[in-house]
Amino acid sequence: MRLMLHKPNDRFWRAAAQYLSGSIALALVTFVCFRLGLNLVMTACLYLIVIVLLSLRGSFVLSAVFSLVGVGCLAYYFAPPDFSFRVSDPLDAAIIIVFLTTSAVITHLVSSVRKSAETLREQAALLDLTHDTIFVRDVNDVITYWNRGAEELYGWKRNEAVGKSSHDLNETVFPAPLEDIMAELMRTGRWDGELIHTRRDGTKVVVASRWSLQRDGQGRPAATLETNNDITERKRAEEALQQAQAELAHVTRVTTLGELAASIAHEVNQPLAAIIADANACLHWLEADRPDLDSVRESLAAIVKDGDRAAEVITRIRALLSRSSVAHEPCDLGRVIREVHPLVRPELGRHGITLELSLARDVPAVMGDRIQLQQVLLNLLMNAADAVREVPPQRRRLVVRSTVEDRDDGPWAVVAVEDAGIGFGEGGTARLFEAFYTTKPGGLGMGLSISRSIMDGHRGRLWATANPGHGATFHFALPAMR
Repeated sequence: MRLMLHKPNDRFWRAAAQYLSGSIALALVTFVCFRLGLNLVMTACLYLIVIVLLSLRGSFVLSAVFSLVGVGCLAYYFAPPDFSFRVSDPLDAAIIIVFLTTSAVITHLVSSVRKSAETLREQAALLDLTHDTIFVRDVNDVITYWNRGAEELYGWKRNEAVGKSSHDLNETVFPAPLEDIMAELMRTGRWDGELIHTRRDGTKVVVASRWSLQRDGQGRPAATLETNNDITERKRAEEALQQAQAELAHVTRVTTLGELAASIAHEVNQPLAAIIADANACLHWLEADRPDLDSVRESLAAIVKDGDRAAEVITRIRALLSRSSVAHEPCDLGRVIREVHPLVRPELGRHGITLELSLARDVPAVMGDRIQLQQVLLNLLMNAADAVREVPPQRRRLVVRSTVEDRDDGPWAVVAVEDAGIGFGEGGTARLFEAFYTTKPGGLGMGLSISRSIMDGHRGRLWATANPGHGATFHFALPAMR
């Protein structure tokens, strides 16, 4: 309440002081000009200077009042007849009118400039209240504004940052060539992405950056407003999560291969047994008085072939057991399917399950991690095998299809794994991809959840549909390489 009572009083005394100082200044100029005998034009010019100075400190009303007072003083003291408000000379009257008009225009312009400056100061004060980092740079990348949030994030004070090149000061690391970023900014008027900056103390900070281009009246670039949010901790958390997901995916791959251990051993033993038999045959033929070199040559070729066959199995297993994932690269989904097929074929055969491949020839290549894509397909096939294990023999059949699907954003490669097994059950579809949800005794319930995470990391999709008769079909789709 006390503050509310004092504010009007403060405004009153401030206005009174401005009127008093203005009156004294105008009276002093009038006295000096009158004693020096200056003419009407010279006095009017001095009056204009006083009124401009008063308008810089006071309100438009104050300046207008002193403009009218100045008109009265010019007419009374400097325009014949003296000491009369009547002006006899038309030229003097025109000079007074020009003075009044000029004074009004100047007062209006100065008042507008003052209001604009006050608005800018208020906006700058508001920008200082936000926790976001905001700064403005001109077309030469020189900082012209630096808010309090920028001071707190980077450690540079406003007077230290203004006038410096922002990219040099922050040692900016861009996600793409700066020329490409500037081209997009000029074309669309905005750009957003992640940048790496260096604080004053030398530590790195990752920011989500948004740039907005300001243009002048002629449409030419004038300045860029840059708003940055510190996401360093979020990026660290994302990296830790990705590492944990990679470790979990590795555990799942090892678990899956553990389930296939017996079948894989059989798959390796077959070529090894053939190698031993062919080697013994070679030894037998070489002991003869006249060795059958043609038979020896054929047996050695068979040994090489069986050795390559066993090596391929081991290579696939080692790749799936690898802890590290490779960078995304062009992948042929047909090759992914053909590489997984030998790993599951013995296990499927042990349970009387047939596997059919229906691979389209025009499926486009995709960008991805080949090992992770093999893991997704291997998991879907193992789930399908479990689903048909207890059904009648005539339904123990799996089909893997690859097709191409045209969408609004271009062609997509689609792989489907179809079975005629027990299906989802009522209400099972909604929870299929939840972590730790499983219908298998002793199952971890992580396979489908990890598979969907892998698909999300590839900007793809993984989903399931119930078949009209029996069983289900699991699909995954990836965008074709652009």
